[in-house]
Amino acid sequence: MRKKILILSVAVAALLVSCGGKKGGGMPAFGDNEYPVVTVGTQSAAMQTTYPATIKGIQDVEIRPKVSGFITRVCVREGQTVGRGQLLFVVDNETYQAQVRQAQASVNTATAQCNTAKLTYDNSQKLFENKVIGDFELQSAKNAYESAKAGLSQARAALASAREQLSFCYVKSPASGVIGSLPYKVGALVSASSMPALTTVSNINTMEVYFSMTERDILNMTKVAGGMNAAIQNMPPVKLQLADGTTYNHEGKVVKMSGVIDAGTGTVQMIAHFSNPERLLKSGGSGSIVIPRNSNAAIVIPQGVVSEVQDKKFVYVVGSDNKVHYTEITVDPQNDGMNYIVTSGLKTGDKYVTNGITKLTDGMEIKPITPEQYQKKIDDATKLGGNNSAKGFVDAMSGKK
Repeated sequence: MRKKILILSVAVAALLVSCGGKKGGGMPAFGDNEYPVVTVGTQSAAMQTTYPATIKGIQDVEIRPKVSGFITRVCVREGQTVGRGQLLFVVDNETYQAQVRQAQASVNTATAQCNTAKLTYDNSQKLFENKVIGDFELQSAKNAYESAKAGLSQARAALASAREQLSFCYVKSPASGVIGSLPYKVGALVSASSMPALTTVSNINTMEVYFSMTERDILNMTKVAGGMNAAIQNMPPVKLQLADGTTYNHEGKVVKMSGVIDAGTGTVQMIAHFSNPERLLKSGGSGSIVIPRNSNAAIVIPQGVVSEVQDKKFVYVVGSDNKVHYTEITVDPQNDGMNYIVTSGLKTGDKYVTNGITKLTDGMEIKPITPEQYQKKIDDATKLGGNNSAKGFVDAMSGKK
């Protein structure tokens, strides 16, 4: 039995040797150090840059009461569309109604006093004309009338203030929009300092999307366009990638740029406007702004020719002496999953190895071949390797049919 096993092992080894010692059974038999090499060229490429973004209504108004009291009515529901001036909440107003009635009574009293003072002053004028009374009596009557008029004005002002305080109990929407969350219910005690606010009214017909660009990007844009305003005008329409990864079906336009650089982050805040006819976008949402960029001289290489070590990317560049050099490159963060757009590390005319990079070492001398020659060798080796197999030979040697 041991003799049969030994003979079988020797036969398998002989078969492997007869196949040229090829690894994997299907690898092409290249000459010494033959590797496919490509020369770097340029081509047109559609690129894009993505920035995290926050979505807000073009007008988000926090609703707070101006007076303290218990909520007696909630007149809206969450998500409801309201118009400017529409009643939202009613705060307990019994005390303020009493103040209005008291102020009205004071106005009535002051009016009566004013009327009496006027009659006295008119009568004093007639008596003075008939020389019944002197200047002192006339002036005293006039002063009493003026004082009564002042008292009436004061009472009317108090009534207006009381009515205004009462109106504050009826919380109305200062703008048209959509009602946000309603954290308070009937019976809750609220005030102007209550946190959170009673609700938020958001105008979401148009949405403002906030994002930040680096100082370097802003400087490049400004220099090319000749100014900040021109840079904004020249920016292409932008897209909005939603939180679920889909792209919003309306393009936006960058309309504002902060004039101050955030010292903490080194970025400049930008604002883009997006129409929202379907009410798909909600205030407080998040997403990503996508800014397209077109380049007519981009260096594009397949991702398969790149090796990655600790988030750094390298390619093997072939020198004039046919020796390869392990060269670091930087690429655009955005890619299509198949190719990289190289931003530095390679230039037009450079040559790089496209296959077999795992067998290379820095400084190794190779024999460059074209990708077509490489593919032909693979095809030839595949045809050759398909005639017999090690498995069939082993089966035959072991007596299987």
